[in-house]
Amino acid sequence: MATVDEDQTSRREARHRWQTGHSSPRALDHVDRRILAELTVNGRMSIRSLAEQVHVSRANAYARVDRLLADGVITGFGAHVDPERAGLSTSAYVLLSIQQNTWREVAAALESLPYIEHFALVGGDFDVLALVRAPNNAELRHVVLEHIQDVPGVQSTRTWLVFDEHHGQGSRWV
Repeated sequence: MATVDEDQTSRREARHRWQTGHSSPRALDHVDRRILAELTVNGRMSIRSLAEQVHVSRANAYARVDRLLADGVITGFGAHVDPERAGLSTSAYVLLSIQQNTWREVAAALESLPYIEHFALVGGDFDVLALVRAPNNAELRHVVLEHIQDVPGVQSTRTWLVFDEHHGQGSRWV
């Protein structure tokens, strides 16, 4: 029996990174939100199990998951990894100030750099916030001083070392 992640992983192109001109998202109904809640807990569950959990037919569950993927609501499936246990024991938030109108080029460069887990365009005193996870302080220093600061358009950085992390409840879909 195929699982949701095996059936749908190839549809990750629905991601939207810093793009403009999005169409308005389609409204999610109660069943869509239940599907999101179930898949957030277990993205590996089979379509059959998902359909049973949200009380719809298997065909309806397939169609809804396909639509949520096509609409870019679901952007992919993956494992939750403990970075420290996976060998990435040093984490830091790196704030970047960039030259005006270089955000597209900076974003493209950051996507290709090692150890950058996530980054976002933000408003405020800095322009970009990046989460960097590295195996040690020396590699973190290398990423920040030799990779990030070498990106054309990056004017300055400020690094905040992470001592401890905790997860919140996240979004509630139902």
